[in-house]
Amino acid sequence: MSGVEQNVTDPYLWLEEVTDERALDWARAHNAVVVERFAESERFRGLERRILDMLDTDTKIAYPGRRGRWLYNFWRDAEHPRGLWRRTTFAEYGKADPDWDVLIDLDALATAENENWVWGGPAVLRPEQSRALISLSRGGADAKVVREFDIERMAFVDPADGGYFLPEAKSEIHWIDIDSVYVGTDFGPGSLTDSGYPRIAKRWRRGTELADAKTVFEGEAGDVAVSAGYDRTPGYERHFVGRATDFFNEEVYLLEDDGTLRHLDIPTDASESWYKDWLLIRLKSPWEVGGAGYPAGALLAIDFEKFLAGAREFEVIFTPDTHTSLHGYGWTENHLLLITLEDVQTKLYVLTPGADGWRREPLADTPPMATTSVLNLDPLEGGDEFMLTTSGFTTPATLLASAVGGHTEQLKQEPGFFDADGVETEQFFAESDDGTMVPYFVLRHRDHEGAPGPTVMSGYGGFEVSRTPGYSGASGMGWLERGGTWVMTNIRGGGEYGPQWHTSVQKASRHKVYEDFSSIAKDLVTRGITTPEQLGAVGGSNGGLLMGVMLTRYPELFGAIVCQVPLLDMKRYHLLLAGASWMAEYGDPEKPEEWEYIGKYSPYQNARADLAYPPILLTTSTRDDRVHPGHARKMAALLEEQGHEFWYHENIEGGHGGAADNKQSAFQAALIYEFFTQMLIERRG
Repeated sequence: MSGVEQNVTDPYLWLEEVTDERALDWARAHNAVVVERFAESERFRGLERRILDMLDTDTKIAYPGRRGRWLYNFWRDAEHPRGLWRRTTFAEYGKADPDWDVLIDLDALATAENENWVWGGPAVLRPEQSRALISLSRGGADAKVVREFDIERMAFVDPADGGYFLPEAKSEIHWIDIDSVYVGTDFGPGSLTDSGYPRIAKRWRRGTELADAKTVFEGEAGDVAVSAGYDRTPGYERHFVGRATDFFNEEVYLLEDDGTLRHLDIPTDASESWYKDWLLIRLKSPWEVGGAGYPAGALLAIDFEKFLAGAREFEVIFTPDTHTSLHGYGWTENHLLLITLEDVQTKLYVLTPGADGWRREPLADTPPMATTSVLNLDPLEGGDEFMLTTSGFTTPATLLASAVGGHTEQLKQEPGFFDADGVETEQFFAESDDGTMVPYFVLRHRDHEGAPGPTVMSGYGGFEVSRTPGYSGASGMGWLERGGTWVMTNIRGGGEYGPQWHTSVQKASRHKVYEDFSSIAKDLVTRGITTPEQLGAVGGSNGGLLMGVMLTRYPELFGAIVCQVPLLDMKRYHLLLAGASWMAEYGDPEKPEEWEYIGKYSPYQNARADLAYPPILLTTSTRDDRVHPGHARKMAALLEEQGHEFWYHENIEGGHGGAADNKQSAFQAALIYEFFTQMLIERRG
């Protein structure tokens, strides 16, 4: 059956009409039921207040983005729920109460313009930092309006005076210099890919009409996206173009001064970057080149000019093993910093290129059961300074300043937001159906060991997204303080053990993701940590698909499920919003041989009235223009028709992140933990 034929028989297709009043009335009616059941008690309101206080507090770290001498920050608190964009100097930032220059007050702007603006981020012109391209979305959508901002005057530049402006679209825009940018946007019919992203990249000069911008590259409608950019490193300036043929493959070209393109002959699924003389290539699949073989997950280095001249003798500066993968890397002025994951725990190293090759040394000690990240590298401005942030499940974040070969200084530390006394973190491994050992972390009170109790496990499992330890005040307040156990899973589909942890479960092997998660659920019961009746599961987006599969394929393993901004109708996902861009992950349901395996797990097609399902809370956002809200709406309607216990809540604003401001975020977090409390503690008590 083709996708078109199947859609004719879908009785809930009308719920895909996002802003249709009939569909919105349906959503509001279900919202009212959820609010009455879960959000009107004093317990709920108390938790909501605590979470909101945490999100609004001025004791949290104001994480900066370094641009030379300036540190930029976007800040939200109770007085500024939409936020402030501001900047300060490094010397000022080190003080207990820094003095910030407020550049944009988003609350004031939204009020003045009568718009529900949500911050989308800035692109600051380097090195002068006199202008910025500001992205703003309505209600938190992926589609954004782009406006030029004069930092010195602290005012937007009127398009009538030559200011850059893009209407609402999923745009790409990058500075070349103060009078020119590279831009990809909705130029009119045929200018977007099937996924809704730019198909054409243009060079746009100030003072000219967007329609007159010069095309530098065109992709195909079936591509995911096209973009162009500029590396302004002094003495190494390079223009480049990227053509993403699918979610995981990209062709990269250098754009010569005469407009010709020079293809970089590297695997399209590899990640490339360059800095001065060096080209770095991180492989996602094995590569045979120049008479040598290199494994997936390796990081290769070569002199960029020699590579362009035809050389293919690479230096291998990182090689993965069965326990260790490359998590990230970045340059200071003279060194390359590596972040590795060793059984999902971070280690840091510094690599220094020299005449005799690359010297590797440990960078800093990292605590166990925690994640340490490197941030604010700025080789463009010179220097070997950087920042570190460390966070554990029960340890709030600490921000430090450091430099290669220099001392480390603590800059900021967040307070604890929940009572973690007696809560311990352990790591276990569960054997999946095919024998693969899959890691997961368990947070539980010391005095709960040996007694099964209410437990919530979270999962994602896709797109090579690694999940690492980190502090969550909301789950601490809402679940651990109520005596619950929290579990973070590291199932396949992520990148915790390198690219193969992801590529081994794409398309026809997708079922292994679900086998991993269900195997951990069984392992938790075998170890006596919980029982099926006391076990909950939560996930969003691709993790929402995971939750839908748990509901329809493994209902006997769970006592309650929360399914957030999910994909659920895998027969139509590629036709809705950005869905076409994910076919490299899941497959194409229009191809019978691929629908053969997709159809076996697609939750919307596999829901049955004659099976007993655990209660499920489905949440989505009307303004989500990435994963269509129709997925959650239609699944809720189907479960209602079949007589299952379900709850549905749709945030009218918020985009794919689910919330447009801290108040909405606090409500949604409190709703999840109140749902689990009622379903797994009180109902099972």
